[in-house]
Amino acid sequence: MRLTNFSDYALRLLMYAAAREGELVTIEETAARYGISRTHLMKVANLLTRAGYLASVRGRSGGLRLGMPPQEIRLGDVVRATEPDFDLVECFAAAGGCRITPTCRLRGVLGEALFAFVSVLDGYTLADLALRPADFGLEPA
Repeated sequence: MRLTNFSDYALRLLMYAAAREGELVTIEETAARYGISRTHLMKVANLLTRAGYLASVRGRSGGLRLGMPPQEIRLGDVVRATEPDFDLVECFAAAGGCRITPTCRLRGVLGEALFAFVSVLDGYTLADLALRPADFGLEPA
C-alpha cells in the first residue's frame, strides 16, 4: 500500500503547523521548507481547512494554524480524509471487473490488512509526531 502525495503533504503540513505551536504558517514557507509544490500544497491546505484540521487567517499577515489540538487529530482520520480510495486491488472498486471475485479469497485477506493498517494509524495522533521548530532549522521566537 502506498499513500498518495496528497496524504503525505497533508501530514507534513500538519506536522509543520504543530511544530510552530500556534504561530501562523504560510503555504509559501511550508512548501519551501519541504521543497514541494506550492500549488499542490495549496489544494492540501484547502481540504485540511474545510475538514477543520487547519484554521485559516486571511489578509496580508494571514496564514494557517492548527484548527484543533494536535492530540485530537488522529492520523487515520487525516488519511481517510485525504485518500481518494482504498482500492488495493480491482475487486475493491465498485466497478471492479475481476472474473474470479465471487470465489476469490484474496479480497478478504487484503481487506483485513487494510483494516489493520488504518487501525494502527487510528492509534496515533498528530501530537505523537510532534517536532520542535529546531527540527526544521528554525530558531525559537
